[in-house]
Amino acid sequence: VQLVESGGGMVQAGGSLRLSCAATGTTGSLYTMGWYRQAPGEERELVADISDGGRSNYADSVKGRFTISRDNAKNTVYLQMNSLKPEDTAVYYCHVVVTMPSNARLPWWGQGTQVTVSS
Repeated sequence: VQLVESGGGMVQAGGSLRLSCAATGTTGSLYTMGWYRQAPGEERELVADISDGGRSNYADSVKGRFTISRDNAKNTVYLQMNSLKPEDTAVYYCHVVVTMPSNARLPWWGQGTQVTVSS
């Protein structure tokens, strides 16, 4: 599985960015798709994820500001980030759990995309 991320960049506080992650090359089905982030000196943390049934889950710090969605026909997950704050600055990683033909579920990570929010 290859995860191709796009949409990171630099924005001023209060601005918006939209991240995309397209999954290619899988022989299985995409179970959960989501985004994690890691700031310098911090542990990687869940930002949001969404199940194949459309159920979403958010970190408390982003609720009401970020929206996760997925397009199953395109095997793509999106993260719309509004009202960005400097503390949202981090490398954002796409994370996908794939249900293989054997029914095993395997995680995959994207390469990461930098999001920088200036004050």
